Amino acid sequence: MVVFLPFPGYRPALKKGEKIDDRISPPYDVIDGDYLRDLQSLPHNVTRLTLMPDSGRYGKSRKELDSWIEDGSLTQDQDSFYFYRQTFSDNGNIRVRTGIVGILKTEDYSEGNIIPHEETFSKVKDDRLNLLKDMETHLESIFGIYGGLSPELNGRITENAVLVYSYKDDSGVLHEYYRISDPMIMADISDEMECQKMLIADGHHRYETALNYSKENPDDERKGFVLATLVAGNDDGLVIWPTHRLIRGNDISEKNAIKGISQKMALTEVDSVQSLRTQLKDHTCGILFKSGKCFLADHEGEGLWSLDTYVAQELVMRGVYKSDEGKADIAYDAEFNSAVGKVENGDYDAVLLFNDPSLKTIWDLSLAGKRMPKKTTFFFPKIWSGWVFYRMVC
Repeated sequence: MVVFLPFPGYRPALKKGEKIDDRISPPYDVIDGDYLRDLQSLPHNVTRLTLMPDSGRYGKSRKELDSWIEDGSLTQDQDSFYFYRQTFSDNGNIRVRTGIVGILKTEDYSEGNIIPHEETFSKVKDDRLNLLKDMETHLESIFGIYGGLSPELNGRITENAVLVYSYKDDSGVLHEYYRISDPMIMADISDEMECQKMLIADGHHRYETALNYSKENPDDERKGFVLATLVAGNDDGLVIWPTHRLIRGNDISEKNAIKGISQKMALTEVDSVQSLRTQLKDHTCGILFKSGKCFLADHEGEGLWSLDTYVAQELVMRGVYKSDEGKADIAYDAEFNSAVGKVENGDYDAVLLFNDPSLKTIWDLSLAGKRMPKKTTFFFPKIWSGWVFYRMVC
């Protein structure tokens, strides 16, 4: 049973001269450099809580959050769900993705209701747990996929949701954040969620951190929940991009890499990146080398061996480049042209290029208990942070 509830969220109370974009940001793990410095120069931006410098980081973040509440920079709602609509272009097609934001009761994956699909990094979870212990507040939402609500309930949500924030980001994504406070609608949302399963689309680290935190605080029910944005599996705006693998092979030449891969996968050379992209849908993956050589690669298998990123990880990254032995550097990029450009510019020796992942494949493998390689999927657009916080103390 999935327990998904409304909550008394804390959200930005914009002061004179402020805009909502002064407060919000993309998720902490996709921002850095000049952009992060620009965000943190704003006095009440969420990154001042999630990504403060390491020195004195956690205590400073808690004091800053407390000061925002005390000076009225954040306002607290009565129990509410929130409705998050994102309008965006997907390769020239305008799409709209909508999610319901509430708090999700954490439970072990073994219960069979919350389903993971990717592996996680222990170091990242340790860092987030330390922050959560100090803050006692969920600052960012996980992103989950569920079966869907009834058409009648969806209609009532749309009619009764009240717009509180609107912002178009530099990528052209329109973010609209609504509040749902009708008691009957909120009760019906929770009721319809009960009989469903939820697949973690994005935020495995945050979910597992929240679960560990709840186990450390078994007597405090409030600490057994995590902030979550849930999107229906049949939502027209549910777009999944692949995450391409960039390789810098420190100890292997291109010639030897091609020879090694050809012994593990069937390779077909093509004359250009454009040919590779056009034909990629009929093959396991594509490979572009720094020399400009392009190949389509194929491998047949079942279970995880039918998954392109798993095949690439086991046969190419580990099997040929020995990435698991520290002999290659691996980077990730969800943008096809960007990934290709990094190889053409000579920054990397090769790139493994994938097709868009299938939601059905993700569900089927996940329900069978299979964990996919890290960064198998890139759900676009990202769920932004700073709209609302779930505070677990009075």
